[in-house]
Amino acid sequence: MGTTLQQIANYLDTQGWKYHIDEEAYRILTGVQAENVEEFLIVVQLDEEGEFFKLFAPQVIAGVKDHPYKEAILQTMLCISWETKMLQWEYDPTDGEIRAIIEFPLEDSILTERQFHRCLAGLVQIVDNVAVPRLKEVMETGVDPGDQEMGERLLLTLQEEAPGLLQMLEKAMEARKKRGRFPSE
Repeated sequence: MGTTLQQIANYLDTQGWKYHIDEEAYRILTGVQAENVEEFLIVVQLDEEGEFFKLFAPQVIAGVKDHPYKEAILQTMLCISWETKMLQWEYDPTDGEIRAIIEFPLEDSILTERQFHRCLAGLVQIVDNVAVPRLKEVMETGVDPGDQEMGERLLLTLQEEAPGLLQMLEKAMEARKKRGRFPSE
C-alpha cells in the first residue's frame, strides 16, 4: 500500500506550501524561509514504491570536508541526534555534504497528514533553531556550546536533587587547589 506523492502534495496544499513534484525521482521539492539557513531546501522522497519515507534538508552546512574543526563538527552532529527526536545527520565524505534527515519505513501503512506535518515542523525547527546556530559556532571556535549547556543542566539538577551539594563541591575544589600550592604563591 504505502504512500503516494499525491497524498503528500495534498498535505502540503492544506498548509498552503509551494512545491515541485519530481515524478521521475519520486520526490517533492519545497523550501522554507528560515533565520539561520540561507536556502532551506526540503526534499520529500518516497522509496520502495511508497513504503519508505524520507524527509531531508540537503547541504545544510558547507565547507566541512577540509575544515580544521571537522571532528568537532561531526561530533556535534551526533550529539544533536542523541538529544533530539527523529532527526539524524548524514555526511558524504566524497563531497562533504551534510544532510539533516528524518526517515522511516511505512511498509503497508500510509503516512498520515499529522505524521507528515510533525516531521516537517520538527525538521525545520530543529535544523534552523537548534542545529545550525550550534554548528556554526563549532565551525568558528571548534567548541560545542552544547557541552556547556549540558554542564549547566547537570549543575541545576544537582542543585535541585541535592541541596547544599554544590557548595560542598565548591569548597572541596578550593581545598584541593590550595593543597597543591606552596605558601609563597
